[in-house]
Amino acid sequence: MFGNLGKMMKIAGEMKTKLPEMQAKLAASEFSAEAGGGAVRATVNGKLMVTDVTIDPAVLSDGELDAEMLGDLVKAAVAAAQAQAAQAAKAAMDELTGGLDLGAMGGMLGL
Repeated sequence: MFGNLGKMMKIAGEMKTKLPEMQAKLAASEFSAEAGGGAVRATVNGKLMVTDVTIDPAVLSDGELDAEMLGDLVKAAVAAAQAQAAQAAKAAMDELTGGLDLGAMGGMLGL
């Protein structure tokens, strides 16, 4: 039990210096995903904020796509891009913690 506690305290100390760097790197990263076979492309940053949405003009001119379908494609592209960003954040955190589940301590550290 105390071995894990010691390891957690060591990781917490390392995180104090490495976490801000990791957060800045993630925030500067961009993640993109498409929906509808490339009809809609969304890009988010590492903070999961949408930075760009692109709609293929050809999709609007074919007359088969209505506003509801377009909205669904936008939501799907944004959700997929956010999932990529969240996975990248989890991978970075796993690397930082050596895969150790910090449990409640992670919450105290804002993770």
